[in-house]
Order: sequence, then C-alpha cells, then structure tokens
Amino acid sequence: MNKYFISGISLLVIAICLLPIVGVIAAAALGTLETLSQLADTVLWRYTWTTLILVVLVASGSMVIGTLTAWLIATSEFAGRRFFEIALVVPLAFPAYVLAYAYTDILDHPGIVQSSLRNLMGWGPRDYWFPEIRSLGGAALMLTLVLYPYVYLLARSSFRMQAATPFYAARSLGSSPTNAFLRVSLPIARPAIAGGSLLVIMETIGDFGTVADFSVQTYARGIYTNWFGMADRGAAAQLAVGLLAFALLVALLEYINRGTARYAMKGCQETFARFSLSRRKALAAQIICAFPVLLGVIIPTVTLITMGLKSEQNIFSSRYLHFIQNSLTLASIAALVTVAAAIMIGTFNRVASNKLSLASLFIGRLGYAVPGGVIAVGLLVPFAGFDNWLDARMEGLFGISTGLLISGSIWLLIGAYMIRFLAAAIGAYDSGLSSVTPNIDAAARVLGRTAWGTVRDIHLPVLRPSILTALLIVFVDTVKELPATLILRPFNYDTLAVQAFRLASDERLEGAAVPSLIIAAIGLVPVILLCFQIRDNGSNKS
Repeated sequence: MNKYFISGISLLVIAICLLPIVGVIAAAALGTLETLSQLADTVLWRYTWTTLILVVLVASGSMVIGTLTAWLIATSEFAGRRFFEIALVVPLAFPAYVLAYAYTDILDHPGIVQSSLRNLMGWGPRDYWFPEIRSLGGAALMLTLVLYPYVYLLARSSFRMQAATPFYAARSLGSSPTNAFLRVSLPIARPAIAGGSLLVIMETIGDFGTVADFSVQTYARGIYTNWFGMADRGAAAQLAVGLLAFALLVALLEYINRGTARYAMKGCQETFARFSLSRRKALAAQIICAFPVLLGVIIPTVTLITMGLKSEQNIFSSRYLHFIQNSLTLASIAALVTVAAAIMIGTFNRVASNKLSLASLFIGRLGYAVPGGVIAVGLLVPFAGFDNWLDARMEGLFGISTGLLISGSIWLLIGAYMIRFLAAAIGAYDSGLSSVTPNIDAAARVLGRTAWGTVRDIHLPVLRPSILTALLIVFVDTVKELPATLILRPFNYDTLAVQAFRLASDERLEGAAVPSLIIAAIGLVPVILLCFQIRDNGSNKS
C-alpha cells in the first residue's frame, strides 16, 4: 500500500464528503422559483428569524456559563472544585432532546411543578401564569445546558495556560479581581471562547429533536417537515441550501479563528496559583458551578429514571434489544469507517503535505458544520434517483426489480455518519500525530518502510490512545444523532434515538424516557474518559 493508494482513498473520502453539498444544491436548483416564492411568502422569514434568535440565545448562555465556570475551576480553590471539574463536562453525554423530554414532564401543564402549584394554591387552569417550556426560550435553555461544555473546556484550558504576570500586574495597579479578569485574562482567552462558541452555534443550527419536541420553527425542523410531512422535496432542498450557507459561514469563521488564535505570552511564564477564596466567595463559586450541573445532569437524570420506572417498559424485551442492537451496530460500523477515513486523510497530509492534502483536511472537517438533515437530503436525492434509474433499467431489460439498492440500505446512513463526524476523528488523530516528528517518518523510510508500513508499524502503535478517543467520540455521536437517522434509515430499522423521538412525538414521555436513559448511559463512557484526560494534576494548587 503506497502513498498513491493512500492519496486515492483520501480523495475518494473527500469526494463523498462533498457529495451531499453538491446534491442539495443540485436538488434546490431543480426546484421551481414558485416553490421558493411560496417559502418566502409563508415560512422562510419565520425560519430565518427563529433560527437566528435561537443561535444568539444559546451562544450567549453557553459563553456566560462556560467562561465563568472555567475561570473559577482554573484559578480558584474551593471545596468541591475537583468534583465540579468533571461534573461540568458530563452534560455532553446528554442529547438536548433528552433534556427536553425530562423538563417537559416536569414543567408542562400536567407536570409535577404546575400540578403542585394548583393543588397548593387552589388555582384553576387559567388562574395563574407559568413560563411555557415548549417555546423558543425553552429550546434555548435545553441546548445551552448541554452545549456550554464546549466553551468550558476550551476556556478552561486557555485560562490554565495563561501567564499570571499580566493579571498580577493589573492587581498591583489597583484593579479589582473582577476588573483584572475582564480587562486582562478574558481578552487573552477570547480566541478559545470564540472557538467554543462557534462549535455551539454549529450544534444549535443542526438540532432537530429539541426544536421538533418544542414546536420551534427553525430551518432544521422545516427541512424535515417539508420532506416527510408535505412530500415537497424541492422546498426541503431549498431550505437545506439556506441552512448550509449559514453552516459553511460558521465553519469558515471557526477556521479563521483557529488559524489566527494567538496567546500574548509564550515560553516559561509564571502560571496561576489558585486563589484561596473566603467562605462567602467559596459558597458563591460552589453555587455558580452547581447550577449547570443541577439543571443539566441531576434533575434530568432523576426525572428520566422516575419516568422510566413508571413506563413499565422492559429494556430486555426483544423489541428493545432490537433497538439497542441497531444503534450499536450502526455506531460501531460508523466509528470504524470514520476513523479509518481519518487515518487515510491524516496520512495523506503527512506524506504529501501540499495544497491538495491541506484542502482534504479542510473539507474533511467541513462535515461537522453541516447539519445532519442537510447531509441526509444531499445524499438521498442523488442515490434515490440512481436507485430508481437502475431499477427501471433492470426491469426493462431483464424483468428484475433491484429496489432501493443503496438508499434503502444502512450503508447510505453509514456514509452520512462518516461525513458528519469525520471532523472529530481527524481532530483526534491529527492531534496525536503532531507528537510524531517528521524525522521519525524519514528514518522509517530510510530503513525500507513504505508509506503504509510507516503508518502501520510506527504511527498506529503510538497513536493508539488518540485512535481510541476518536472511536469513542464517533460511536457516541452516532448513537445520539437523530435527523440523519430519521431521514435515511431503512424501513423498520429503528434506533434508540428514533424510538425516543417517536414516543415523545406521540406525547408518551414516560416511554421516551427509557431509550433516552440508554442513550445517556452510553454517552457517559467517553465523556468520563475525556474528563480524566483533561483533569488537572493538581500541581498548581496554592
């Protein structure tokens, strides 16, 4: 296996990654201007406005929670800090739609909170006002509670790597700790915070489960509604193009931010010695850190367990075992395929190191910015057309019906997962590969190793932890993925995510709690591993 073979496989992967973008643009172009005009007159501006408001609310909330908790964990010493250091990351294991099901059961009109208020105060259904959980604000809260860890992780790392000298200088010049943080530490960490916020935006615009459960009219929900509810493929494709354009803009901003991020201080500088907080300030820090953990982990978990026990569903029944088997099968295959593709692209960039290989890395990472619904539409349109053409040709020539050969199989779904999560696998692999110097590759080649031999005998053994991390990340993301699975899954091939969504759509929230709990439990494994990888060694304690 030489470098030409590796290059060929890498370019094939990149072509597959570009296919949904080309497919959705082509499908939109085939739609009529009348369809676009109808969208503009009816729902287009509502989708645009609602999506923008949702993005602003979620990004703002995630920045505030993520930055504040990151600063406290990175620079302060208080009781429970080590616990919160890990607990603040755990919400990543929960899909936002899982939290939506839990809080709907708690806060909706028949929920325990409003029922208790009516019984306690003697109110009738119209005697009081209560915030509506199934609303734009409710969706923003759910997404914020599961997405703020993106900002927290990057901001926390940035604060810990900062030199303490500028902060101490500001304090010596009379600035309060708050002013020193706002004027010195926060601007230095701004690239990291911006990077985390852009990841939050990408996840927000692609969310479907939460906005569908809360009846929020966003682009992601509009694509699904027009595709299945109205059978208007042209309208769905044109909406997908609008969402795609916004997603690519965010991806470009993230790429620029990553490329221009610089720290003001380099080299061996004095690092922060964690501040010992007074009793009052320590209590405030504990409350601030406990707030997102309570709302994003503890309350949803307890609620889902209670709902699951009431549902009387048996997770060991053949039906549920089938859902679990489908989810694990798809996630396992997708993880292996995606990581293999990431290895090929990473190796291609290593052995070639030219503009084409750099473009391959960029395109490979692009899929993360493209929502699952857009990828699904972009893949289904060309492959369904091909299947129909092939079936007609085979029927006419040989009297044989081939059916939906590609679009009716799990392989199209596997391809969508690969495109969607390839960026995560490339990031993990490329990060590990940076520890292997080019001199090691040169020495291997001098000793007679081929390009693939170098990868097999040197890269893969050294990068085993990075590869394992990539496998776990893709595995869990695949289990949680909903919109692409809903659109592309073969007939009667349901997963845990699909089952949870279906039960919730039928207002059977107690039933939806069971598959939701299983999804969250699966997601805890890589999150816990990630937590221990990034956990401080405690050497900087004051």
